Amino acid sequence: MDNFRNQFLSKRYKAHVSWLGTTQLHKRNPLTIAAWSMAFPGFGHLLLSKYFRGYALILWEIFINQQIHLNLAIVNTLNGQFQAAKDVIDPRFMSLYIPVYLFAIWDSYRTAVDLNKIYVLAEKENSPYNEFSISSLEINYLDKRKPWLSFIWSLGVPSLGQLYLHRIILASFILVSTIFIVSYSNLILAIHLLILGKVKESSGVLNMQWLLYFPSLYFFIIYDAYTNTVENNKLFDNNQKNFLIQKYQPPGTVITLGKEVELHANLRDI
Repeated sequence: MDNFRNQFLSKRYKAHVSWLGTTQLHKRNPLTIAAWSMAFPGFGHLLLSKYFRGYALILWEIFINQQIHLNLAIVNTLNGQFQAAKDVIDPRFMSLYIPVYLFAIWDSYRTAVDLNKIYVLAEKENSPYNEFSISSLEINYLDKRKPWLSFIWSLGVPSLGQLYLHRIILASFILVSTIFIVSYSNLILAIHLLILGKVKESSGVLNMQWLLYFPSLYFFIIYDAYTNTVENNKLFDNNQKNFLIQKYQPPGTVITLGKEVELHANLRDI
């Protein structure tokens, strides 16, 4: 249950707080969203809170990339081994990869533009939304959190920044994805050997096909945790502002914000 009971059905809402997490509308740069989709299909949709579409695109990217061996081809190309890159590519699935990849970029850009328009309308309508939710499994509520803490926790272990923000499903998805990628790429073993000074053995155990997923995932997690902490704090401030205006302003109050703040109120007997 939550603490929101709207007498009139509003057309748009800026946020929704549930026991699984907080979903909100806010301004986004469509080019930034498209760039994350270019880095890894699905990331742009996750930033837009289009979770099911984002998860589907991420899983599709991993599946089809494994079939094509695209990451290995990229590594060989960067090393100047062009013939090896051609040999490792499986052309049978290439026709399936390119359309979905382009769709992810286009759709995330288009959706970002549309959601920005909806956000402007929702901001003008200023419809109420819940800020507290409790169930038999979890409690979630709007609260001020520190963006730098999200950044630090995400640097340490992917998914902890999302857990800090109480984004349960996304944090679980990220954690499972990280475990699979780290495990199949032998990244931890390679780091262990590197610490022991066995540089050649360290590079030899790495599975580059799986390792190439990790940089995009890692930096996306940090970016997502930090930016969402900032936006959640803005949502908290907005909610507090609306609450104070509705509950604690005396009748006749006029507030003008500028270089100077003027406050006029009908005085009541104290």
